[in-house]
Order: sequence, then C-alpha cells, then structure tokens
Amino acid sequence: MRKQKSAAKSALIFMSIITCFLLIALLVCYFYTASYYKEHFFPGTVLNGIAVDKMTVEEAEDKVAQEVADYIFTVETRDGEKYQIIGPDIDYVYVPGTEISDILEEQDNYKWITGREGEKNVDLEVSASYNKQKLDKLVSQLECFSDSYIKKPQDAYLRESDTGYELVEAEKGNQIRLKDVQKLARKAVDMGETKLVLTDDVYEEPKVKSNNKKLKKALKNINSYLHTKIKYDVGENGEVLDAKQIKEWITVGADYSVILDESKVTHYVQYLASKYNTYGDVRKFKTTLGDTVKIGGGDYGWVIDKDKEKAQILSEISSGKTIKREPVFNQTAEVKSETYDIGNTYIEIDYTNQHMYFYDNGKLKLESDVVTGNVSRSWGSPDGLFKIIYKERDATLKGENYASDVDYFMVFAYNVGFHDASWRSDFGKDIYKTSGSHGCINMPGDLAEKLYQILPVGTPVIAYYREPVELTAENAKISNAYSYVDKSREQ
Repeated sequence: MRKQKSAAKSALIFMSIITCFLLIALLVCYFYTASYYKEHFFPGTVLNGIAVDKMTVEEAEDKVAQEVADYIFTVETRDGEKYQIIGPDIDYVYVPGTEISDILEEQDNYKWITGREGEKNVDLEVSASYNKQKLDKLVSQLECFSDSYIKKPQDAYLRESDTGYELVEAEKGNQIRLKDVQKLARKAVDMGETKLVLTDDVYEEPKVKSNNKKLKKALKNINSYLHTKIKYDVGENGEVLDAKQIKEWITVGADYSVILDESKVTHYVQYLASKYNTYGDVRKFKTTLGDTVKIGGGDYGWVIDKDKEKAQILSEISSGKTIKREPVFNQTAEVKSETYDIGNTYIEIDYTNQHMYFYDNGKLKLESDVVTGNVSRSWGSPDGLFKIIYKERDATLKGENYASDVDYFMVFAYNVGFHDASWRSDFGKDIYKTSGSHGCINMPGDLAEKLYQILPVGTPVIAYYREPVELTAENAKISNAYSYVDKSREQ
C-alpha cells in the first residue's frame, strides 16, 4: 500500500511540473507574440485599401509609397466619359510622416489573440506632394475641354411654325467650366482621392430653360390668339379669320412679351371692307324689259364699320374660342353678296321710259307710269341704288318756290321719294323732260296709295337712265347720284 501511495504522489508531482512548464511556455509565447505585434500590424489590417498585415512601419510605408507611385486620378463627366491622369505626370510622390507609426502605436499588441481575427480597415491620411501647375495643365488638355468636343448650351425659345409658334426645348450641352474643374481636381488630389465625378454645378447651363415662367406665359398667350377663330357670316361664302392670319400679327419681344400689331388688324379690317362693302359699287342689273344696265351710286349696300369691327376683333382675339358672327356693319343690304346684293324684292325705276315696277319675292306686284325730275331745268331725279328710308302720310313737300300737299310719301333719296300727284292727269311719256317734277317720282293717286300699303321700309330702289345725263341738283349731290356732275370743278 505504501508503495502505491508513493508512486501516485510521484506522478502527481510530475504532472504538476509538466503543467508549470507548459504554462511558462505559453506565457513566453504570448509575450513573445505581443512583442512581435508591437512592431508589426495585426493580420487583416488595411490602410486605405492597402493590406499591411504583419508588416512593420517601414514595410508599410514602402508599400504605401509603391501604391502612391502607381496613383491614377480619374475625371468622369456627367455623360460617363472618363479621363485619367497618372501620378508621375504630375510628380505625385509619397511624403512619409508619422501617420503609419501612429496607427501602429494605437494598436494594443497585448490583444493580439483577438486582434488577429477579421479585417480592420483604417482610413489613412497619406501625405503626398504633386505639381499643381502640371495638374492644371493636364486637366485643361482633357478632350472634354477641346473645341471639337464642346457643345454650348442653347436657350429655350419660341419658334414660328406652319401653324403658329412652338416651344423649342433648351439644350444642356456639355460645356464645362475649366477653372472650377481645376479647383476641384486640386482639392481631390490633396485629399488623396482617385476619382472626381463632375456634376451639373461645373457645367454651363442655358440662361433660359424650358420651364421658364415668362416663356411659358408667352406661349400660353400666343396659343390663346392662335386658337381663336372668327367665322364671318358675310358675302356668299363667308370669311374665316384664323391662326394662319393671326400669327402674322404677332411678335415676341426680347422680354418674351407678346405684341399684337394693331396696324395689321387695321389692314385686315380694310381688306374685309374692300371685299364686302358694296356701297357705291357699280352693279349689272337686268331690267324688266330684259336688257342689262350698269348702275352705281346711291347709298345702298353693305358697309362695314371699320372702327367698331377692329375693336371687336381686339376684344375677341385672345379668347381662344371659335366665334361665329357678322362683321360689325353700320349699313346692311338685302342679300349677303359681294357682287349682287339687291335680292328679288325691289323697286325698279326706268327714268328713260318713265315707268316703275315693284317686285316682291320676284313677283311683279305693282307697276305704274310716272313723271320724274325735270331734266331741262336740271332737276333730274337722282339715279343709283337706294332703299326706302321712311314712309309718311299727309306730307307737305316744300322747296324754294313751292309747297305741295300729298297723301302718300315714300322717301328713298335726299328729299326725293314716290308720292301721289293729284295735280297731274297724265303720266309717262316725255313729260319729265320739260314739265317734270322737282326730283320726286310722281304717281297716280290710287297707285301711290296701293304702293304705300304694300311697300316695306328698307326695300331697295334701282333707278337708272338709259341715256347719258348730267345731274347737277343739290339732291343729286347729297344722294350720291350715279350721274351727278360737279360743275364747279369744270370752271
């Protein structure tokens, strides 16, 4: 038993000695490794993307210096084009400092057991030097600054098209401000960055962009003009004022103000008047006897009120609507025609044959022999196209040396009209040449009464001579008679 206890005790002592030796060996290994990592970086240490695990400060500096020697600086445009500048071309070199040794000193070498695990990325402010003048020069020589490459920005603007105006979008172009890029490049290289991505901040921009408020307002105003359409109920086929004409009246100022040239509106109204006014026009008229005479003068016909029509256009032109209306007339006729506006309800006076006819809707309702103005005494009745101005019962006709009472008076020219002539027993023939009236149309009483009853005010009156005459009386002058002659001009 004693021998067994002695052997067990010896074995325990031996194991204790072995354990002590192992602990001492581990401690020696731990402190030795800790001493190693006092001079070396932990595994997985990365300085600015450069792996320096297990390297000394000197070794790490050499590797950083090598990486610096391989430095490439990239400039990327907003279009994705890339240009490179290599370190040697700008004399880019590493300048050793205390940065790497400071990082190693911050490393707790006694925590080498846990410090060996994982990757440890450290941002290192690398000190380097380079030639700023060379960098500026190389930046200026990049292709994106060449004349053949540069496309200047284009302002948005309004362009006239076939139908009006359209907005031409602004173009950004690719013109880069060199000084701004040089400044940014120097800053990036100073920071050790390897890439500079250019943003809109360094590009020249259009001064007038597509969303410019004044430009959009101008286009809106123009469109309101060009979308306006005035459909005139005039003449035989009508007339349309639309964008094709209106766009000729518009100009856009330098400040994008929309200017409507009112003088061109005036010209347009004059065009309407010239085309559709029939007042004073010479017309061809087919007589009851079947022949055709030419007759003008008088006061009948369409007359556009040019001032009011212009004002009406100016008030409507910015509405952007389709408007249907007549021109503003200050005088109208029976038929909307620029060639023959009399219609088929009218009175015809054939002075030569001393006969009158009244047609209602093309049907002859009344005819009568008449006695008209005494041509031998220069009292010839006014010829031309007129209309019945008014009708009056029990009128007294007055002149310089006479006063005559009549029952029915139907006026169509200045102090001239149809009336009954109870003092006459005979009508027609050649009475008017020597014993005619002072200018009025004398009729038998019963026919004058009937005409008065069926004749509407406003009815056209076509009065003509078949032979040349010279009318000089005041009523012919004032009535704008077709055959009026101003004798005072001949003297």
